[in-house]
Amino acid sequence: MPSSAQPVTDHRPVRSPFAGPGEGGWRLWRSAREVVLAGVLVWPLWQADEMVSYLGPRGGAPGVGLVGVAVVLMLVRRRFPGTTVVGLAALMGAMPVVALLTATAAYTVARQEQTPRRRTELLLAAGAATLVTSVAFAPWLGLSRWEVGPALGAVLATTAVVVPGLVGTSVGQQNRLLRALRGRAAAAEQARRLAESESRMRERSRIAAEMHDLVGHRLSLVALHAGGLEMALLKQAPGLRDEAALVRRATRDAMQELREALGVLGPLEDDTGTGALTGATGTRADIEALVEESRGGGIPVTSSWEGPDLDARPARVRRAVHRVVRESLTNVHRYAAGAHVTVAVRHTGAGVEVQVRNGVPPTPPAAATGLGSGQGLTGLRERVALLGGTLKADRTPGGGFVVTAGIPADPGPGAETADAAPEANGPLADEESGSGLSALQRRVGGVVAGLLGLVGVGVGVMSGLVLVDQAQHGSAPSRQEVPRLGMSRERVAAAVGPDTAEVRAAAAGHEPRRPDSATECMYPYPVTEPRGGRLELVRYCFRSGTLIAVDRFTVPVVPEKPTGESKAAGESKATGESEATGDGSASELPRGSRTHD
Repeated sequence: MPSSAQPVTDHRPVRSPFAGPGEGGWRLWRSAREVVLAGVLVWPLWQADEMVSYLGPRGGAPGVGLVGVAVVLMLVRRRFPGTTVVGLAALMGAMPVVALLTATAAYTVARQEQTPRRRTELLLAAGAATLVTSVAFAPWLGLSRWEVGPALGAVLATTAVVVPGLVGTSVGQQNRLLRALRGRAAAAEQARRLAESESRMRERSRIAAEMHDLVGHRLSLVALHAGGLEMALLKQAPGLRDEAALVRRATRDAMQELREALGVLGPLEDDTGTGALTGATGTRADIEALVEESRGGGIPVTSSWEGPDLDARPARVRRAVHRVVRESLTNVHRYAAGAHVTVAVRHTGAGVEVQVRNGVPPTPPAAATGLGSGQGLTGLRERVALLGGTLKADRTPGGGFVVTAGIPADPGPGAETADAAPEANGPLADEESGSGLSALQRRVGGVVAGLLGLVGVGVGVMSGLVLVDQAQHGSAPSRQEVPRLGMSRERVAAAVGPDTAEVRAAAAGHEPRRPDSATECMYPYPVTEPRGGRLELVRYCFRSGTLIAVDRFTVPVVPEKPTGESKAAGESKATGESEATGDGSASELPRGSRTHD
């Protein structure tokens, strides 16, 4: 049955070919900068034709067109990384002047690609494409297809694909690892802050519960006495009975409001044994009881007390002293069992100083005991700070641990409601953003490192090409057979070497007239030394790929002049020696000798 629902139209914006994953807009300004950068990268190799003769066509439509294709591939490398790397690698095999563009694309793609398998496949495919096109286009560059082509492809693939790809892989993995470590550090810091906040809230809840018990007890006594007074005034002074009843009702209402305000704190830990909070909590007898209990647990503890007892001090001060000693001894039981401990309490008129110090345990503690939450000191610090005191906990130079608390002897009213300043509650440091100067320094450092890397790749590419060029021209080709009339062009090239642009240029104006039936001629690199200021060259002419004539002739060689010599170079015309075999006989044509009719 037909549906009346309107078709859903996809209004997602079309992605630009110049934008990468997660990027919006056309990025035209960035593309314009990259066009300029691509021209800068092509220019050095474009101008290096004096060192190497087979960097590709440097003029005319073919050269400009191929460079344009390379630039377009560079611009779309973020949207089509695989196509860019393989395409530039294939283009580099036919035109080595784009080697630096290929290196840049290989580095970028390897750094951004997170899947190791795909990254490896892209680099292998790019290297294979360079080898194939180097072999296929070697004759176009004036090189031997099977002798020099593979060597050229191996040099280009190694220096412009493999090495930048490996560097990009390393940098990408390092960046991802740093981001992961920063994320884990931020999560751990956030968890630590949450744990400390929870510990502070629990300690505040415990303090509030203690206040509820003590104040509630006092209010109960007031209500009890008010009730007794009301009963006594019923016969003796009936006029004052209403006032006593008013005090009793006000006390009852205060107790109810106190329970409503503090009763929402939830269930708290039960204090039993020496931890039970009583009227003697925090006094000298209480501290000695804690010390004796630790001795019974196998901890050698010594205690000292200076000054009067704390029984005349406020209950909140005595509770704080009790908590500091109790928590410190508990930590010794957990993490430094068997270590010698000293507990020192010094009571002056201004305050109470408590110090619990332990030495190195006889046996190293386990890495994790699992006995505590690790937030006991945070709760102690919160309790002491609410009274206006300070608490420090740190390791001693000898390897032990010491907890020192300074508590005011008579905190002012409302001290327990003061906000405690946490130790480290500031914003998490963002190493990624940093200051403006640091960001600029990192950016400049990255640009300098990139330029140095491109210079290194360029030097490696040129060194490899020069070595291939010298290997081609410096050694005589291995002759498996002597060129004969009627041989194919491929067999002649395999015997005497490929056609050379330099020799062709040197022969211009000095070579004899070509045979009328010749369709093409080949000028291999000479292997003889100049004699008498002249160099002998050999020309092989073909008709439809078959050798029909071999011409030997000489060209003048301009000798190098010593410094200061002003002797003018004499001009001499080349006397071409044309000796061709016109009869198709199978006579041998040894190189270095003349051909006779």
